[in-house]
Order: sequence, then C-alpha cells, then structure tokens
Amino acid sequence: MPPSVAVVTDSTAYLDPKLAAQHDVVVIPLQVTAGGRTMDDTVDLGPDPAALLRAWYPVTTSRPAPERFARAYAEAAERGATGVVSIHLSGEMSGTVDAARLAAADAPLPVEVIDSRSIGMGLGFPVLAAARAACAGLPLTEVAEAARRHMAALRSLFYVDTLEYLRRGGRIGAAASLLGSALAIKPLLHIADGVVAPLEKVRTATRALARLEDLAVQAAADRPVDVAVQHFAARPRAEDLAARLTRRIPHLNRLHIGEVGLVIGAHAGPGMLGVTIAPA
Repeated sequence: MPPSVAVVTDSTAYLDPKLAAQHDVVVIPLQVTAGGRTMDDTVDLGPDPAALLRAWYPVTTSRPAPERFARAYAEAAERGATGVVSIHLSGEMSGTVDAARLAAADAPLPVEVIDSRSIGMGLGFPVLAAARAACAGLPLTEVAEAARRHMAALRSLFYVDTLEYLRRGGRIGAAASLLGSALAIKPLLHIADGVVAPLEKVRTATRALARLEDLAVQAAADRPVDVAVQHFAARPRAEDLAARLTRRIPHLNRLHIGEVGLVIGAHAGPGMLGVTIAPA
C-alpha cells in the first residue's frame, strides 16, 4: 500500500529508477532537444549520450509542462494520498519549480512544493529523506520538514573539464568570474544559494580531482553520511573516486554512483564529476 503522503520530484535528481520505485517516488522528466528531436530526460540515449555534445549538436533543455505535474498530483489523489510533497531542482536554474507551483494551485489535494536550491543528488537526498518519512507514515508537514533538514545539511561539489558548456547554457552563475582564466585552470565548483559558484582554481585535472576528494572527506567529517558520486561520460573517474572515498570516510552509510543525463550533461559537459555529502 503506498504511503498517504506522495513524494514527487523531477529527473534532475537522477535517482536510480529502482531506488525511486522502492521509495514510491514519482519522477517528472524535464525535456531535452538534441539533434532536432525533443525527448524526456529519462530516455536512454545509448552507451554514449555525450556523443551529441562532442559533435556540437545544439542541445537545449526545458522544464516540464504544468500539466505533467497536475496529472501526477491527480493520480496521487486517485491512489488515496492525502497530500503531496513535490521537491525540485533550484528555481535559479530552471522554471520547473514554478511549473509545479502552478499545478499545485489547482490540485485536488494539498501539495507542498519545495525548491531544493540544488540539483543532482543535492536534490535526490532530500527527496529520499522525504520518501522515508512518508513511508514511515508521517504527516505532510513532517515529510516536508525531513526534506528541508537534509537540504540544510548537505553539500554538493563538482568538477568540470571546461566552463564552456556552463557558459553556453547560461547556467554559470557566480562562476562567470572564472571565465577569464578558464584556459589555464581546472575549476572546482559548488552549489551555493541555488546557483553554480566557484570554489577553487586548480591547475591540472589530477590535482583538481585530488582536491575534490579531500573536500568531500572534510565535508563528511566524523559523522554518519550518505555520499553520491555522479558523473557525465566519466565512469572510470567516478568509480575510482568512489573507491577512495569508501576508504577515507570513516562513517559512510550508503554510497551511490550514477551517471547524470543530458539536462545536467549539456550544461556541465563530458568529464563532469560531482560529489554530494548528506547526513545519514
């Protein structure tokens, strides 16, 4: 029997589909237009989705239509839900949360829409926290609060091979300050106040990845944590980092490894590697 509070998110969390199903999480896909066709972000583009970017095909992304959220909320009511917590990527990066709010205004049951102020597993971990609270039978307000507690306590760090994709996609945020020296550095970035912001400048990819690892270990500190390593067209790099973090983080509870899709990949570019640390 599904929980009485439904949890809805969007595809930019890039939750493992089995994990989402296990926690009864409904995922609304964003849209990607690439090579002349528009598709859901959840469509399997084969073993090398980054090929579209390397070929310099125009790739654009767009929010889901409010109608898709309205349908999800109505279906939750039909299944017997008494409320919905709908958690989405940062409103500074996309209009997805606005589309959810439009649909929530006319939903047949109470809907609490939350702007995660993040993306990737910076969104995914709060979603899972909310889903666990919902599965435990907690009411709407406490399910929403579980998500907000995780939002406040997690940290998302990432590395990109180049700032060019962020610049082209208009998602570069405060990291625009690095553009003048972009050819000479490998940037480490993070999500701060809902936008991409510069963290450190490092001269080589090897040093940048080592520094990313150190920062993740520091963020984990001496507390129980869940960790996600997400990548775009960089699986060996992601698996290597995950193995090192497993050895170095003393109270690692769960470790997730996964590849993001084109909504993030189109803006971060091939080679992106991200780490999110959240309270267990």
